[in-house]
Amino acid sequence: MSSDSNYQIALNDIVQFPLPGQNIPGSLTFSPDGRFLTYLFSPDGNLVRQLYAFDLESRSQRLLIAPPGGSDDEETLSLEEKLRRERLRQRELGITRYEWSAKTGKILLPLPDGLYLFDQEDVPIRPLPTRPAHPIQDPHFSSDGQWVSFVQDAELYVMPAAGGEPQQVTSGARGTGKTNGLAEYIAQEEMARSRGYWWSPDSQKLAFVEVDETHIPVYRIVHQGKEGVGDGAQEDHRYPFAGMPNARVRLGVVARDGGDVQWLDLGDDPDIYLARVKWLPNGRLTAQILNREQSQLDLLEFDLATGQKRLLLRESSDVWINLHNMFHPLKKLAEHEAGGFIWASERTGFRHLYLYDADGNEIRPLTHGNWQVDSLAGVDVKNEVVYFMASKETPTESHLYQVSLLGGEPHRLTAEPGMHSVVLDIKRKRFVDVQQSIENPPTIVLRSLADGRLLTPIFEQPDERIAQLNLPTPQIVTLQNRAGVTLFGAVYHPPASFGSGPHPTIISVYGGPHAQRVTNSWALTVDMRAQYLASQGFLVFKLDNQGSARRGLAFEAPIKHNMGDVEVADQVDGVRWLVEQGLADPARVGIYGWSYGGYMAAMCLARAADTFQVAVAGAPVTHWDGYDTCYTERYMGLPQTNAEGYQVSSVMHHLDKMTGKLLLVHGLIDENVHFRHTARLINGLIAADKRYDLLLFPDERHMPRKADGRYYMEEQIVDYFKKHLI
Repeated sequence: MSSDSNYQIALNDIVQFPLPGQNIPGSLTFSPDGRFLTYLFSPDGNLVRQLYAFDLESRSQRLLIAPPGGSDDEETLSLEEKLRRERLRQRELGITRYEWSAKTGKILLPLPDGLYLFDQEDVPIRPLPTRPAHPIQDPHFSSDGQWVSFVQDAELYVMPAAGGEPQQVTSGARGTGKTNGLAEYIAQEEMARSRGYWWSPDSQKLAFVEVDETHIPVYRIVHQGKEGVGDGAQEDHRYPFAGMPNARVRLGVVARDGGDVQWLDLGDDPDIYLARVKWLPNGRLTAQILNREQSQLDLLEFDLATGQKRLLLRESSDVWINLHNMFHPLKKLAEHEAGGFIWASERTGFRHLYLYDADGNEIRPLTHGNWQVDSLAGVDVKNEVVYFMASKETPTESHLYQVSLLGGEPHRLTAEPGMHSVVLDIKRKRFVDVQQSIENPPTIVLRSLADGRLLTPIFEQPDERIAQLNLPTPQIVTLQNRAGVTLFGAVYHPPASFGSGPHPTIISVYGGPHAQRVTNSWALTVDMRAQYLASQGFLVFKLDNQGSARRGLAFEAPIKHNMGDVEVADQVDGVRWLVEQGLADPARVGIYGWSYGGYMAAMCLARAADTFQVAVAGAPVTHWDGYDTCYTERYMGLPQTNAEGYQVSSVMHHLDKMTGKLLLVHGLIDENVHFRHTARLINGLIAADKRYDLLLFPDERHMPRKADGRYYMEEQIVDYFKKHLI
């Protein structure tokens, strides 16, 4: 742990983005010829990013494209773009996306005022002749790079990359409330499917999704803080609440120049999720179909020439299906001329990789054990090697491994302790390694795929704020809960000047599924709110309770149909452990969190009143019937079949036991966790005669963005804990 003699951190440091050590290149991509690496980076240390190239031979960086004027103001963006950024939790401005064409070596740039192409260096980027009357959404190159596609005003368009007028290739959606080629809200927010159309390998066809939400009632969000009325003063969203109808989706295929649509048979049950779509090298199309209960996933293959479909495989789960992006078609296999595919499954309780033949018959498992494969990094078909990220040694780290398609034990390629993320080059000779730990901010290096040895440092630019702030390193700890289950936590100790303890204690919580907060990563160290509270004399603690990610299905399953129970009990066990260590004062314990963490903060105050005296709940889900279908029903089932579970899992059900101080924080135009959640909780608090405090942000959504508002919020939160715990 760092010395705290020069522990200098101010409240304003909490709201400055990027955070110290986090201004690093993003969206790293090898050029198609493998000569250089491109990435987005802000040389000024702010959120406005430019496109750079790093020459791998000369080891030099150069600016490729600077964003045009006006691209650094979020307020000028269209509503569609603002909502897309919300789905991605994106703060960066300037150039935020780019796409290489592997065939032509050109770069597609979506910018606020239209689409541009980068043809070659020292030549200005070229605007494509799009009509700006409506926002352009989800632009992409065709597979051969000769065409550019996008969605505009609910329809799909294609235009020549060389120039020429856009041609509308779908019809029937505009003006009806439907969309063609766009992923619906649920797909974007809850299934990690941001795309709504896909080019065929020969660039002759496009598969696309038709989305019909006209039967879903409108949920209106009024901009109460706006000075005027009329346009822009309200938003209407088709939000599918748990237990209510979902969007109706159809999967069609249309020729590049338009014409009749070939609609594909997704099965007899219309109430399904279209989870994934992927073309195979042979020109056939696959779709992953998830049932409404999310207990069964079918991988379907369509022969477009005959219209026939077949079931390649089916996954079933007594817990739930966790979607992934690890379906990887293989043209050829040594033992199967027709090829096959790699697939990931949690059938053993942990996600592992399996090899299948082209007919969907399992050949062999590629990985096994009580650990999880995080992602598929790439495949070297020629040498029959699979590369993947996993938590094999410990769930607090992620490393790159390789394993043979023929079987055998995995071999680890990243040696440095901590969290790694990688990008493999096209020839499968090198990889970019973004490495970090609690003691080291992210650095980027180039390594050999053969043995992991260092080839070239790419980015290790020091951030002077790190030395100035002298942030102490949090302590990662393990503890046993009441049932003997091992949990991982992180402790932020106050400076020595506050004594050895016990200290007033604040729990920083998320606690929900599909998330993990305690990892050997710089993100843990640079949690500026936790660090600031510690500097003020609080002991701050994080704990990944049961239900959180990267520990396997058995670790996740206890929350099934009963959210807010085992998670609260685990957090109580965490506080009990801190008290036993002499670190926490049991009479002065607070908790804060946002979103699911806001729900957890309120639930801990209500369900564990003898442990928690103060809670700050940001954007809390207070009753699960008010959240969306896909997320909620995955864990809670439908309200119609689990009415008691929904009732017990609501904050309002436990208010009679609440005795502590509660601060509620919410943005009034939050389109994810609606302010309605906090309003319903307030009604419950009034009925139960319980006092509360309220902090509202009229112009903020689910993710507070404005710096002055964030500062005001942090100031209020710190003061609240000081007032009630010190």
